[in-house]
Amino acid sequence: MLTYPDIDPVAIQLGPVAVHWYGLMYLIGFGAAWLLGRWRARRDDSPIHPRQMEDLLVYGAIGAILGGRIGYVLFYGPGLLTTDPLAVIRIWEGGMSFHGGLIGVLAALGLFGKRTGNGFFRLADFAAPWCPSASVPGASATSSTVNSGAGSATSPGP
Repeated sequence: MLTYPDIDPVAIQLGPVAVHWYGLMYLIGFGAAWLLGRWRARRDDSPIHPRQMEDLLVYGAIGAILGGRIGYVLFYGPGLLTTDPLAVIRIWEGGMSFHGGLIGVLAALGLFGKRTGNGFFRLADFAAPWCPSASVPGASATSSTVNSGAGSATSPGP
């Protein structure tokens, strides 16, 4: 039988502030997306100017975090909406959903497109190549494992 690793989900403790591995992965992912997005924005066929990349990243980060949290509550804890509606904003308690994060990022692209006069699909084509870097391949799964979010029940079968 495989032993589930027992790794502390807190990467760094600075007094009362705890920096979790999962949060570090978000930071690294957003940083990688920003670097690759600025590089792509320098191309002649880019729908945005490199200086707009910071704005797009803020929209995307807010979309990913809000969408991920709202998605988690809707998909995995819908009862919380009636019993404890403020649970939606307590992201420090954990619980993010990839599905909700994706929906949030798509909504953010739409809002950014309206603000800048770019079409949704043109921005989606611009963002699609650097989006995988935002999830830092393997980092999300690794941080989920460290955070005990990727575990499962022991199989009763052979």
